[in-house]
Amino acid sequence: MTLQKVIEDKLIDALAPIYVDVVNESGSHNVPPGSETHFKVVLVADTFAGERLLARHRRVNGILADELAGGVHALALHTYTPDEWQSRFGEVPESPACLGGGRRG
Repeated sequence: MTLQKVIEDKLIDALAPIYVDVVNESGSHNVPPGSETHFKVVLVADTFAGERLLARHRRVNGILADELAGGVHALALHTYTPDEWQSRFGEVPESPACLGGGRRG
């Protein structure tokens, strides 16, 4: 399992976000190809209601403590409540419709 997937799974399990996007940005940095050292995380979760930005980031950093102590060098966090997200960006993006996977037409 990739580190990107581990991060995503841990955040989903701990925060039950309405929206989560974990992006491996390592390729934009001076690291070997295939590295998983630099990530951007966008989270929209009800659990952030009433929390200041610093508290949200501390919460996420706590959830990912093992990864931050290991190979993760940089973690850019963008944390929102659903209301904050909607007022800034509109509706939370929906997943694209399934095209049938391996189904042949």
